[in-house]
Amino acid sequence: MNTAFLRPTLLATLAGLLAVGLGACSAKAEKDTAEAPPVVPVVTLKTSSQALHRDYVVDVQAARNVEVRAQVAGFLEHIYVEEGKPVKKGQPLFRLNASAYQNKLAQARAAVASAQAQAAAARVERDRVRLLVDKNIIAKSELALSTSKVNDADAQVAAARAGEAAARLSLSYTLVRSPFDGVIDRIPLKVGSVVEEGTLLTTVSDLSAVFAYFDVAEGNYMDYTKARQQHPEQHPDSVRLTLANGEQYPLTGHIETAESEFNPNTGSIALKARFANPQRLLKHGASGKVRLTSALPSALLLPQKAVFEIQDKNYVYVVDQQGTVHTRNFIPQTRLGDFYVVKEGLKPGERVVYEGAPELHDGQKIQIKTQLLDTAAVAAQ
Repeated sequence: MNTAFLRPTLLATLAGLLAVGLGACSAKAEKDTAEAPPVVPVVTLKTSSQALHRDYVVDVQAARNVEVRAQVAGFLEHIYVEEGKPVKKGQPLFRLNASAYQNKLAQARAAVASAQAQAAAARVERDRVRLLVDKNIIAKSELALSTSKVNDADAQVAAARAGEAAARLSLSYTLVRSPFDGVIDRIPLKVGSVVEEGTLLTTVSDLSAVFAYFDVAEGNYMDYTKARQQHPEQHPDSVRLTLANGEQYPLTGHIETAESEFNPNTGSIALKARFANPQRLLKHGASGKVRLTSALPSALLLPQKAVFEIQDKNYVYVVDQQGTVHTRNFIPQTRLGDFYVVKEGLKPGERVVYEGAPELHDGQKIQIKTQLLDTAAVAAQ
């Protein structure tokens, strides 16, 4: 037998078998690697006490804002105040020419004097007729007639006095006074301007306090009202105001009233909050935002990262005890920072996939990597 010939053939065969064996091991290793469950971060849901903040745009109005209009016609004779200056109640603001109204008052006084004289003459005549009736010189009907004349004269006196009072009132309207303590707004007219009855002279604003009006959706209003009734100590009527420049107004306001009905067009209801304004910082017509805070004593928080949508519905992957993920639909109550507050569909203690949901499918096994939730940071938002 030729051993020299067999040796190379045997070596080649062994080398081939070794290569096949190594290739099979490598393929098996790759298959095992491909089938290994992915490592996915998972969170355990739990409840916590949270504060729900909702911001609303407000319309700021002075506690009193009154248009000062002329109550009689004339021309503007004098302006006693300047725009933007504070005024006191009863302080003169404008004077209209009063000559015509002074003449009317004088005529009214003369009419009163004339009526009083006629009334006196009617009484003298009635007394004379009474004497004649008592002596049976004239009929009693003459006394009744003279008495009616006295009554008519008295009525004329009353009418003349009413005319005098009206003339005096019209004369007083020529001096326009401030209706209350406040600040003068723009004065559109100048001295010498012709003024008709009802002409706007200026506006006076009482800025010692302001009202902030804001509209709240029906659902939010019902939630807020219910929370105040159940936990009044956690839901005071105080609110904070954020100004148009983003700064917070230093004083706290208080919700005073709400309208009695919802707006059928918007489905909202208007609330009014009162803010003290000692420095007159807030002006009539200003804007800003108020924040209503509602306590959620047992809020079940779900990270938004864990949520995916299918046909406008919210879903998460719930992880069972065997590490298998299952699709679950849930209904959110509201958003709170980067979290949903769960209303229905999930329970405390359940585990859900924190992130990476697009790479998974229902029924897939995963390797769990525990992810902790910082719910304290949510409460601080």
